[in-house]
This record gives sequence, C-alpha cells and structure tokens, in this order.
Amino acid sequence: MSRPDLMPLAEEERADLLALLRELSPDQWHAQSLCANWRVRDVAAHAVSYDELSRAATVTTFLRGGLRTNRVNEIALSRYESLDPEGIVDLVARNQRPSGLPSGFRGGIALTDGTIHHQDIRRALGLPRTIPEHRLVPVLTFSLGAPTLPSKGNARGLELVATDVDWTAGDGPKVTGTGEALLMAVAGRAQALADLSGEGVQTLRRRVTQPERRGVRPID
Repeated sequence: MSRPDLMPLAEEERADLLALLRELSPDQWHAQSLCANWRVRDVAAHAVSYDELSRAATVTTFLRGGLRTNRVNEIALSRYESLDPEGIVDLVARNQRPSGLPSGFRGGIALTDGTIHHQDIRRALGLPRTIPEHRLVPVLTFSLGAPTLPSKGNARGLELVATDVDWTAGDGPKVTGTGEALLMAVAGRAQALADLSGEGVQTLRRRVTQPERRGVRPID
C-alpha cells in the first residue's frame, strides 16, 4: 500500500507558520517555547534546519550528535544561531517546500514535525488556532509511527479519541480531547494534558512527566 502524498499539506503548514512568524513582536521571538531550553526563535529555525543540509551533511550531523536526537537537533540548529528574526523569516520563506530529510515519507516528516513545533510556539504565546482537519488527521496518524517522536510509546495501551475530528487510535483506557491536544500530549508536551479527560489520562501523564522511568524517550 503506497503512502499518501503529504507534501502539499506540509507546504500549507509551513505557509501558516510563516504567516505567524511575520506577526510576532520582538518579545515574542525571544519568549520560551514549549521545548525545553528553546526560545520561539529556536523552534522556528529548527522547523527547517535540516532542509538545506545535503545527504552527506545530514549523515555527518547525526554522527556528530552521537545519533542522539536532541543532540543532533542542537547541532543542526547551531548553524542559525546568529540569525535575527528577519533572517529566520527569510529562512522559513525560502524553505516553504520541504527538502532533504524533512521531505521523507512523502512530506510526512515535515508535516508532522512542523505542526507540532508550530503549536510549541502558539501554545507558549497563548495564540491558539484551529488546525484544518485535512492536515490534523494525517499528522495524528503519522505521529504514532514517527521514529523520532515519543508518541508511540506514550500512547501504548491507550485508546485516543478526538472530539473535534473523526479520528481514534489504539485500544485500552480512553484519553479524550481535541485532536490538537492529543497530538501535543503524546508528543510529550505536558501543557496539553490539562485539555484531556478519561481514565487513561493519569497513565499518559506519568509517561509524559517521567519519560525516563517509563522507558519513553523525551525529544524536542
């Protein structure tokens, strides 16, 4: 069974992120995001930080990071540490169509990573949005199999039920909430747990807030 082409959806998501970045104030650019130790400007740059790396440079970056995802991400991001907000906007603007590593799985990596990090910015700044259903549903599904996300482990043995879109996954104690809240919570964002309900929430909370003890790998 062939994978769906998610590249157009990834481009849509990046266009929405770009529109948001163009509206941010200087204080918002330097505010803390939901990603530990990353400001909004860091998350924005990270969203496209692999696009301009060649295949060889990507392999080198992973090797330098010891194949540890968080360390690899920091190394990739360090290339853009001197950029000011205008420079980051330009970076995102010239990478509206995913390339390199993010283009993998027919755009699935860029779409899923981009959506989660877009929300890392919006939730931190108190700027909610409604993610279009035609993008949110594929992101929810892809996230549960993404090798660099903790979502699969966090959701193990739980039934996830979205209240605003037609999507459910898993079997076990229920965790209910909006698709966006489910996406963010299983991706390890503790802030989203308050938006969920159901008998499985406490299990999910333990996994998200104590990932090392639960054998789930935390990731930015």
